[in-house]
Amino acid sequence: MQILYTVALIVIGVLFFTLIIFSHEFGHFITAKLSGVKVNEFAIGMGPKIFGFRKGETLYTIRIFPIGGFCAMEGEDEDSDEPRAFNNAKVWKRMIIIIAGAVMNILLGFILMFAYTVQADSYVSTTVSQFPPNSYSANCGLEAGDQIVEVNGYSVWNTMDLQFAIATLQCQEVDGKTLEVYKQDCTNNAYDIYSQLAVDNKLEGEEAQSYYNLVCSGAEKINSAQSKQESEQYLEDICADLYGYFGIDDYEVPKITEQVKRPRFVADLKVIRNGEKITLNDVQFMTGYRNAEDEKAEKPSVSIDFFVEEIEKNVGTVLTQTFTNTCSMAKTVWTSLVWLVQGRFSFSDLSGPVGIATAVTQVASQGLESSFGAAVNNILYVMILITVNLGIVNMMPFPALDGGRFLFLVIEWIFRKPIPRKAEQIVNAAGLVLLMLFMIVISFKDVWQLFTGTFPGM
Repeated sequence: MQILYTVALIVIGVLFFTLIIFSHEFGHFITAKLSGVKVNEFAIGMGPKIFGFRKGETLYTIRIFPIGGFCAMEGEDEDSDEPRAFNNAKVWKRMIIIIAGAVMNILLGFILMFAYTVQADSYVSTTVSQFPPNSYSANCGLEAGDQIVEVNGYSVWNTMDLQFAIATLQCQEVDGKTLEVYKQDCTNNAYDIYSQLAVDNKLEGEEAQSYYNLVCSGAEKINSAQSKQESEQYLEDICADLYGYFGIDDYEVPKITEQVKRPRFVADLKVIRNGEKITLNDVQFMTGYRNAEDEKAEKPSVSIDFFVEEIEKNVGTVLTQTFTNTCSMAKTVWTSLVWLVQGRFSFSDLSGPVGIATAVTQVASQGLESSFGAAVNNILYVMILITVNLGIVNMMPFPALDGGRFLFLVIEWIFRKPIPRKAEQIVNAAGLVLLMLFMIVISFKDVWQLFTGTFPGM
């Protein structure tokens, strides 16, 4: 049965990818047809033809390798005397045809996002509802009821933006002797005691909730402390409550060891509080190590250390979540490209076809641990990211991409004179060579990471 599930997921993944390619090429195809431009062939896949038929002037084909497709228009790559050739169409029509592929990819992203979003029972907001006992942001100014609208200048429309903004924060060294860090150490110690005692005594149900409320109450007092001495006193009080719950009198209150510097993920937040937008500077988030290896390598990770309010599901919220999530995904892709140029992301963070296939395999395997439907949904989400990514990247004004060809048409429209065909072909050919070389290098990098076990998620 596991093999059948795996085969089914592979087929579903290929079908989704084919749909992405189809939508892109169909964008070019349908706008060309509507603009009166002659289309010689519309193909899905690359390589030798395995099936085809002709309807009217256009040959429709399915080719053996499901890794691409094309819409071959008369006069697209060379001059043609055909009156309905692409090169003879008005410039505004050619601009629409060229950009339509990328637009269709993003439109497909909206459709797939709706299919993904509508399945949820409810949604989460960006409004803080409460904090866990060991929250760092709770003693740095963030309060329950705050609606987060910006993180370090990155606008937050929904939880997807919030997760991306916090996940991409840069770790930095902060003063280890501040009151905020001291209170974090106090709440961490209190939480560790709570966790150990709860496990040792096998608390369940209402009793477990009652004990959790006890540590939450103590943590709130520590977070409200105005001095280290007051924080320490609250820590002593909560230790007495936690141990006293089980009648334990023989215990030691943890001693706080201060350090000159401490690693923390820090951000400036803009929140809406009581209808007013305010700025919270230097808010620290939960900083820790996922395992002993990360700690040894001094590679801390960040966590969202607060809970958010729920959004009720209805027609309006489904459509709103679909729209904002798709827009947020597009914004994430564009921001990632900008940060890559700025050096915030490194070469190792990039992935090509091999990396994408590996990521799809990983998310499918993770989903399959829960159910077949969860695995399909995980693949669906990755495909949404791919189609939106393809749409955004294709709009970039780089030679050989649709955005580069669109730029040539803009220049032609401004100067009322087309760029010489030979010059355009040379530029596009050079751009294509650079893109192919880049993809080869990225693919080698992906393969190397797979063999060395350093691919993200492994």
